[in-house]
Amino acid sequence: MEEHKNNLEENKSKDENPLKVNRRHFFSQLSVGIGSLALGSLLIPDLFKGSAGTLAAQPLGIPHFAPKAKRIIYLFQAGGPSQLESFDYKPTLHKRMGEDLPDSVRAGQRLTGMTSGQDSFPLMPSAVKFRQHGESQKWISDFFPHIAKIADEITVVRSMQTEAINHDPAITFFQTGSQISGRPSMGSWLSYGLGNENKNLPSFVVLTSRGKGNSQGLYSKLWSSGFLDSKHQGVLLRSGKDPVLYLNDPDGLSRSDKRHLLDHVSSLNKIHHVETGDDEIESRIAQYEMAYRMQMSVPDVMDISKEPESIIKLYGEDCQVPGTYAANALQARRLAENGVRFIQLYHQGWDQHGNLPNEMAGQAKDVDQASAALVMDLKQRGMLEDTLVVWGGEFGRTNYCQGHFNPESYGRDHHPRAFSIWMAGGGIKPGLTYGKTDEFGYNVIENPVHINDFHATLMYAMGLDHEQLTYKHQGRRFRLTDVAGNVVKDLLI
Repeated sequence: MEEHKNNLEENKSKDENPLKVNRRHFFSQLSVGIGSLALGSLLIPDLFKGSAGTLAAQPLGIPHFAPKAKRIIYLFQAGGPSQLESFDYKPTLHKRMGEDLPDSVRAGQRLTGMTSGQDSFPLMPSAVKFRQHGESQKWISDFFPHIAKIADEITVVRSMQTEAINHDPAITFFQTGSQISGRPSMGSWLSYGLGNENKNLPSFVVLTSRGKGNSQGLYSKLWSSGFLDSKHQGVLLRSGKDPVLYLNDPDGLSRSDKRHLLDHVSSLNKIHHVETGDDEIESRIAQYEMAYRMQMSVPDVMDISKEPESIIKLYGEDCQVPGTYAANALQARRLAENGVRFIQLYHQGWDQHGNLPNEMAGQAKDVDQASAALVMDLKQRGMLEDTLVVWGGEFGRTNYCQGHFNPESYGRDHHPRAFSIWMAGGGIKPGLTYGKTDEFGYNVIENPVHINDFHATLMYAMGLDHEQLTYKHQGRRFRLTDVAGNVVKDLLI
């Protein structure tokens, strides 16, 4: 009778509040559940195996696996530096100078409108000499004597490939993974996937400089966040008095007044967010707060007055001239030190369709010392091992002369099928020369690396699986590498 009374009380308790479960009832139900799980695992062994989508469910801000690099500094040489005057030595071109490029080599590949109408395609060797450097015996032209000194720190990839043959789609492809504008840039994807390291600075910063040659335009779409939240957009730091436009307060507005104003604006935005559910409002709040903190942090980072004379000498005197490539390279190291995750430098002027020997010599002089200095500076600070430095443009140049044949002042057209870049640090094997082109330097014959592969490898170095970092937009899941790309494991430590 007593036991029946207890059961009635238990049932009554459960009816009153279904969340109240006594110990006896809990264990009786649990036993059935465990038995079902055990039977399921016996009948279907892969029932509880992690799926391919497991990583995609991982919270943002956390790498998918242990990263080899914490940050990337991308030294983009806009215009397409010639691989034949930099890192891909082709002595056959000297032996066959002036001969027409064999049809079997060109194989009907697409040409630009600037050379497609030529009656002949005379082979043109490099006017600058190449020498081997370092223990790796890397071939580097005399245009780059400082980079030659770090030959054993860098890995040259001579087998890069792209489909784009004109500047705008080619640069857009490298920066966003698509030739069509509107996609998020690489820096935005990394900001989205990994977040900020320093709450007082953006995770993605852009610096630009102009060279002495023909400069193609640079547009903000190259550092746009696309369909990602606007807080992931790259922040352009200018070389003038105000590094970031509209960041400074008007006269008469004190720091405390600004704080008071932001608090009120934030309250109104939060109310609006509750009413509309628009996530972009939260991004706007975050950007207001970031701008407030950047008022103090940016001037401090941009001030190089405390840099020792040895650093000024390392980068060259131009590093004291705001807006130069050397100044931006030094700023890149300072930004990296302060936790900026992706630092994008653009140097314009590499489009040598004519007078290449003289124009490229000037371009190389602009960037050679500072590029090498950045690598050495990072290494002496113990930062190179977790900072990935990339140097290269959007495509290469043809092995034949554009226009009139002139060995003294020739030009080269765009060439997307085979070109060179180099990388250093951040888990990249030092001293390698990876990939190979044919004796004419026209086609890749060993270890091709497509842009999708390049992006996948950079993301892997940062601890991200390029297939798993996705964003749903307009009914499909997008990623930086679109529907292609393989990590080039041979390049990684």
